[in-house]
Amino acid sequence: MAKYLDPKADLTFKKVFGEHPDLVISLLNALLPFTTAKEYITSVQYLTPELVPENPLRKNSIVDVRCMDSRGRQFIVEMQMIWSPEFMQRVMFNSAKAYVRQLDRKEDFHLLEPVYSLNLVNDIFEKDIPEYYHYYRMVHEMHTDKVIDGLHLVFVELPKFRPHSMTEKRMQVLWLRYLTEIEESTRNAPQELLDNPDISKALAVVEESAYTDEQLLGYDKFWDIIRTERTIFNSAVRRGRETGYAEGLEKGFAAGNEQGRAEGRAEGRAEGRAEGERDKAFAIACKMKEKGLPLEDIRDLTGLTIEEIGRLQG
Repeated sequence: MAKYLDPKADLTFKKVFGEHPDLVISLLNALLPFTTAKEYITSVQYLTPELVPENPLRKNSIVDVRCMDSRGRQFIVEMQMIWSPEFMQRVMFNSAKAYVRQLDRKEDFHLLEPVYSLNLVNDIFEKDIPEYYHYYRMVHEMHTDKVIDGLHLVFVELPKFRPHSMTEKRMQVLWLRYLTEIEESTRNAPQELLDNPDISKALAVVEESAYTDEQLLGYDKFWDIIRTERTIFNSAVRRGRETGYAEGLEKGFAAGNEQGRAEGRAEGRAEGRAEGERDKAFAIACKMKEKGLPLEDIRDLTGLTIEEIGRLQG
């Protein structure tokens, strides 16, 4: 009986999709919004996941997996365990950087190829939207058939996925089942997953027996960090909501009418959310600083400035 590791962890995700070109091709073809046969990927070469700017004074960043197909199209794949508004900005930043860096080897703007960013999020960030699949691109506001081809950003909210909720692509369902159903408690993988050659290979890659003791320690440490970040985030949001709600009521009653109370509650909630996000960023930055992460990496992940991070105490 096989014992599996969770494929969403940093160690396993990069091993599955960062070391096996056939598997990342299968994932991308299943989850990207391709509509014609000529759009599908047939081969890729891996690129360095570190996007280093030409100007050393500018920000560099690291993604989970980055590759390019024979047409020159670039693909960025990210696994994000905890959602934050800064992640959306980081996705746009990394995608735009990959797009403009093509000018190093292209002669003219019309030769630039599209960049596709696939972001798998193990969190819910669009609470008012039932769909789990979100595709962003540059379109004309009134004539949506008019598209500026360049950046394609896809976000998948994994907790919203249900196997019966999507029938268009069988491989899309199988890959999302792999990412949402396989975890440490899994002893018998679903037969539908084992019957597919790509998914079966991906299952073999995350069998615990394939990893060294040192790698398993790093795997456990990853989940410890995720649990800590979730606790910090939930506490910060709860404090922000409580503070914001109390301040909102006070402002509303001071206004002396129902409209004032409603406006006060709304304003207080907004302030509370902002305060909660800020508290969360500082708390996570403290933990990262304690673990010795570079200040630039902490800045990229939290949105804080180098000066603010430098003043933090453990």
